[in-house]
Amino acid sequence: MGEALISPDDYWVLWGFLAIWAAVSIYLEQTYQWASKISGAIIALLGAMILTNINVLPVESPVYDAVWSYIVPLAIPLLLFQVNLKKIWKESSRILFIFLISSIGTVAGTTLAFFALKDVIPELDKIGAIITGSYIGGGVNFAAMAAKFDTPGELVSATVVADNLMMASYFFVLIAIPAIGFFRKNYRTPYIEEVEREAKNTEGKTISESFWARKDISLKDIALSIGTAFLLVVVSFKLAEWFASIIPSGENVFWFYAVLGGVLGDSYLMLTTITIAAVSLFPRKFEAMNGSQEFGTYFIYIFFVVIGIPASLPIIFQNAPLLLVFVAIVVIINMLISFTLGKFFNFSLEEIILATNANVGGPTTAAAMAIARGWKDLIVPILLIGTLGYIIGNYIATAMGLWFSTFF
Repeated sequence: MGEALISPDDYWVLWGFLAIWAAVSIYLEQTYQWASKISGAIIALLGAMILTNINVLPVESPVYDAVWSYIVPLAIPLLLFQVNLKKIWKESSRILFIFLISSIGTVAGTTLAFFALKDVIPELDKIGAIITGSYIGGGVNFAAMAAKFDTPGELVSATVVADNLMMASYFFVLIAIPAIGFFRKNYRTPYIEEVEREAKNTEGKTISESFWARKDISLKDIALSIGTAFLLVVVSFKLAEWFASIIPSGENVFWFYAVLGGVLGDSYLMLTTITIAAVSLFPRKFEAMNGSQEFGTYFIYIFFVVIGIPASLPIIFQNAPLLLVFVAIVVIINMLISFTLGKFFNFSLEEIILATNANVGGPTTAAAMAIARGWKDLIVPILLIGTLGYIIGNYIATAMGLWFSTFF
């Protein structure tokens, strides 16, 4: 793949593209019925994928890293300021069960893919461990397993590209599913119906436009929303960093310390916990901050654009096309088990979608989807339960990797 038209170091142009394309996606979603049905999230993601694959955007840039490091952490507290805390515990228990079912789907998919391709992909035992960890937890587990099994750098790079492409493609599928008649007919959809009810009395407007109706907002609202979000991120991340530094870590530590470090040392889990505590203590203060939902959602749309950028088809087809087949098998089996058992246990379509999303893409992408679709009461539960994958992912992936290695 040749050099992209826009340089990875051209920060102003890249930031401009992210901000402008996020704005275009929101505008289209709230202006046209066809775009509302597709969703602004898909428009944001698809546009970035196309421009990457026609060699306009670079596949990697510090700008994209900054979105993950700064924009996403700020979006999370902003979007939690006005959540319905009374429903959190009820929904969390349900999401936990379907998340664990989806994790079983990852294990089953990785096992099937391993035995189907172990003779044609070198060192698949290591890749199997990496993908198991990644598709139960997230990028943290991907990196941990790559280091633990001493995986060659070029193999890690190829797996990263296959993983990113599959995650973006699956994200696209999951966002599209609520608009497919088969799923609406055969699964409960209470959160989708709630969003549609809220928009029912606004003829001529798209569902998204009705959901995001204009609100009064003052300079004080902007200052308090953004300032409080920064405060919560700083306190949470520094606190998690401190806990991570004092809790014993490494391969040989007692399991209790490993779990404790995974909980208290996780920045996103700490951020979610502290934000929920603050909202619980000062509910009226946070409810009065108009604009926090809008700011947070705009940040999430920038994140959607970034998700689509690493999905470069030329790179994966040139370097390791069979790796794409491997991760595709894992994701397909995960999806089949999640939706089949989810239906059997009477989970809603929204719960199943978010659970399998949290497995494959991590809690951040799952929360982003809940935000984009207006499923407000599921944002906190999927963030909390999805973060559990960071903890259990390493243990399950290690066991899988050691088992797979016995076949070589």
